[in-house]
Amino acid sequence: MGPLDLLTATVLSMCCHVQLISAWTVNNFLMTGPKAYLTYTSSVRIGAQCGIQECKHQFAWEKWNCPESTLQLSTHNGLRSATRETSFVHAISAAGVMYTLTKNCSMGDFDNCGCDDSRIGQTGGKGWIWGGCSDNVAFGEKISKHFVDSLEDGHDSRAAVNLHNNEAGRLAIKSTMRRACKCHGVSGSCTIQTCWMQLADFRDVGNYLKTKHEHAKKLEMDKKPVRAGNSADNRGAIAHTFRSIARTELVYLEDSPDYCGKNQSLGLQGTEGRECLKGDKSMSQWERKSCRRLCFECGLRVVEKSIEVVSSCNCKFHWCCTVKCEKCTHVVTKYYCARKEGGRKSHNKAKRRHRARQQ
Repeated sequence: MGPLDLLTATVLSMCCHVQLISAWTVNNFLMTGPKAYLTYTSSVRIGAQCGIQECKHQFAWEKWNCPESTLQLSTHNGLRSATRETSFVHAISAAGVMYTLTKNCSMGDFDNCGCDDSRIGQTGGKGWIWGGCSDNVAFGEKISKHFVDSLEDGHDSRAAVNLHNNEAGRLAIKSTMRRACKCHGVSGSCTIQTCWMQLADFRDVGNYLKTKHEHAKKLEMDKKPVRAGNSADNRGAIAHTFRSIARTELVYLEDSPDYCGKNQSLGLQGTEGRECLKGDKSMSQWERKSCRRLCFECGLRVVEKSIEVVSSCNCKFHWCCTVKCEKCTHVVTKYYCARKEGGRKSHNKAKRRHRARQQ
């Protein structure tokens, strides 16, 4: 196994679950990066997958659940929208790529990169100095920007929004970093500490960006491509609009479509047939309300199904050196959204009630 294979396995275990997903946009990342950066393509691929896995986790019990069919980052052929949800896709993808590149750099997986030692030996605060191996976010940010931002070749408001959200994702990596310290002194007295900055768990980055998504700001801008000879005016209008928006905030241009119903042209499957959660006190309040959100708000009913699940059980260790298990079957209860008679009318009524609650 080569070093890049090792880094692939290592980073996947740290950053996201080992699960194959469609290469919806990973190839775009790899084809657009400068040739000098081909060394980093494995990390970019893992980072992009990591970002989307986190997207799927964060939206697992939402009407929009981060489906692959809507995860097209490229603006080529006019395929892209700029909704609140796609603002999150851009941010978490850019963050995933930067996170993985940064982690691999600090682990010494690249010949030209290592820990950030720019502040080693400097006083950081009372009783501590900078030392150790700080994660090199400057490197991760630079390479991630080259790969991800190069997907945007337009100069209109849509491209500006996407680039802004890419940067917000990268800034989320910095905002969630934490200081780690080690004590030094006689008999563990901790006379002084050496400290360094390290990446947070990627789940913390996802949680941070999910909050940003919930408070994303809609921009009122001209969405048309730049007309010939009018690029200066367009850039001026875009710069004026973004002047009051913090770089850490997510922004979008278009209202989200109705995620309740099926829409083939947008690649949306709707919530009919989706699983929801009920009755477990260990769940978060958001999870416990998933049936109301996915089913009732979409004019659907909840149906209960008993499903047989086969799992390993009664495992025993046999000398030497195997573990043998039996296969046990048990029944679990799951809940799904299902259509009721006159479903479309019910859905329209549910939409009106939901809008009334939001006003």
